Amino acid sequence: MNKQTRAWGLGLSAMITIIVWQLPLGAYILYPLTILATWFHEMGHGLCALMLGGSFHRLDLFSTGAGLAAYSGDLFLGQFGRALVAAAGPIGPALAGSLLILASINQRMARRALYILALVMIISLILWIRTGFGVLMITAMSGGLFWAASKGSASLHIWTVQFLGVNASISVFLQLDYLFTHRVLMNGREFTSDTGQIANVLLMPYWFWAILLAILTLLLPFISLRRAFR
Repeated sequence: MNKQTRAWGLGLSAMITIIVWQLPLGAYILYPLTILATWFHEMGHGLCALMLGGSFHRLDLFSTGAGLAAYSGDLFLGQFGRALVAAAGPIGPALAGSLLILASINQRMARRALYILALVMIISLILWIRTGFGVLMITAMSGGLFWAASKGSASLHIWTVQFLGVNASISVFLQLDYLFTHRVLMNGREFTSDTGQIANVLLMPYWFWAILLAILTLLLPFISLRRAFR
């Protein structure tokens, strides 16, 4: 598949997603992708905590599209490490989307990306996901990815990776209101948002960190697109 064909594929994926989101039933049609973006977000928190020496206890996914990652321990870099863990959540979908877009360069990379993503989902099921809804959704998604990787055609491999990458990147726009919120209400409980947690540690107001994270999460897909079509 040449660059022009891949570019059309990425453009079509983005156009379909944007159009569907505008439809009255758009949120329901793209519901699985919302859950996937939440999974990327919470895995970002948990894996960052692990890399900084903490313990990743559980990852909760809820039918509302919300999620929660629980971790503990003394992190490398101390309070700054906690700020990094908080930032890793919003960055997670953008980073995952960027890597998937890069993997769409050729069929072999796209197929490997599908297998790797499915495997990471299975690992998260075994180690961290504890809500019944989360188990059901991630089991279904990982099974679908394994099927696409093993039974699908070369075009399906590339198109699937492109579609997932573009949608993960677009989900960044859907979380902008969350970034610019200090406190959030989830399942009847009030939590400090990710940018609020960063502000509590690094002193600058939460909206300052929201602006920085928004720029970064928009920049990552742009860089991956440039590299993919260089």
